[in-house]
This record gives sequence, C-alpha cells and structure tokens, in this order.
Amino acid sequence: MQYNKVEICGVNTSHLKVLSEEEKRSLLAVVKHGDKESASDARKKLIEGNLRLVLSVVQKFSNRGESPDDLFQVGCIGLMKAIDNFDDTLDVRFSTYGVPMIIGEVRRYLRDNSYIRVSRSVRDTAYRAMQAREKLQNTLSRDPTVEEIANEIDRPREDVVIALEAVVEPVSLYEPVFSDGTDTVYVMDQISDRNSESGLLEELSIKDAMNKLTEREKRILALRFYIGKTQMETAKEIGISQAQISRIEKGAIEKIRSS
Repeated sequence: MQYNKVEICGVNTSHLKVLSEEEKRSLLAVVKHGDKESASDARKKLIEGNLRLVLSVVQKFSNRGESPDDLFQVGCIGLMKAIDNFDDTLDVRFSTYGVPMIIGEVRRYLRDNSYIRVSRSVRDTAYRAMQAREKLQNTLSRDPTVEEIANEIDRPREDVVIALEAVVEPVSLYEPVFSDGTDTVYVMDQISDRNSESGLLEELSIKDAMNKLTEREKRILALRFYIGKTQMETAKEIGISQAQISRIEKGAIEKIRSS
C-alpha cells in the first residue's frame, strides 16, 4: 500500500472530513468541560476530523521503509494525545500543538524500530525519563529541567542526559518547526550562529549598508550575529514572535546584500 492510494488503514482518505478551526475549538471545549458521554462523542469527532492532519504528517516519513498503515496508526495515537492534553484556554491553533505531538509519536515508533542498537539499560532509563518529562510537564505547566527529571526517576543527571541523547533521532537542519502561514521557521534558524552571516556582514560596506536599516533591524542583527543569540532568544528580548524575527532578519540581510 502506497501513500498515493486512496485507502490507508481501511480509511478512504478522499472522504475524510476536515473541521474548521471554530469547530475544533468548540469540540475541544466539550472534551475538556463536558460530561463523560458528550466528551467522548466530541473526542471521536475530533479524531475523525483531524485524520487528514495525521496523513499529511506521516507522509513526511514515507521514505523510512515502514508500513504506511503502521505509521498512520501511530500518528493517530499522537493525535489522541494532543486532543487529551491540549489547553483550550491558550490562543493557539490546534494544528500548531498537534503536529509536533504526532511527529513525536512517529519518531518514537521509528526509534524503537531502529537498526541502531542501544543497550537495554540505557533504553529503559530513556523511557522512564521521557515518561517523567511528560508527567512533570503536566504538573509544572512547563518543560522540566534535566535535574528535575533525574530526581523524579532517582537516577544521576549524567545517566539521564546520556540515555536521552542515545535515543534521539537526528533531525534535518531544514526541517520546519513552525509556520504562521507566511513565514516558516526551520531548525537551522534556532541555532546560535556567530560566524556564517557575520562573515558576510564584515565583507560588505557595513557603515553604508547599516544606515539603510531601521533601528529595530539593526538591533535584531546585532543580537543575532554579533552577540550570537538564537531567533527564539532574540524574539523574547525584542518582544515579538520568532516568525517576525525570521522575517525581519531575512529582509534586513537582503537590504545589505543589495546595497
């Protein structure tokens, strides 16, 4: 069975329903606050209404040699986790939260079936650490530190770090991590870089080029390429979104290149 076929896991993908954002919000509210029967019904509708989302995610893993049916089912598990853990009080689209959850579940599955062998003890520590991390995320409402995870499973910090690193699948620098519909933020955009673009800036006529930039553009470039902050760190300091930082940064560099 291939992805370009109409049916996957016995589901006719051409007939999959697509929910509007308003419908998703309404159903998510029922899942969180409705009675047991209505919540169960809303959850079922949310799952059925987001199967296209699952399909679009698992298609990115089509070159891994895994069964499309298996990946689709694993992706559905990630979807259900996203529905159960989504905070409907936040001003965030469900897909923005759900896609990383689905990807994470698929990666976990691929990691478990990887040909790279990790010792049983290290794998067990990693599983316990990941479970502890999910538990602490729910109780603390934030990402826990390594120390907190280590204390939760009563293991040395070093063991936890080694175990988690051992089971992490390599990620492409060009893999998208966020998109607001106009600009896409890639993994490489989140990496602190003190040399690559700064080398370009040094080769140009800095004084003349920088005079063409706004004060905010100058500040962003200074934070990114002279101080070495990531886009996420820069966004926090400036007080705008990471997608806006990415857009302004690219525009400013283009101004300098064309000067």
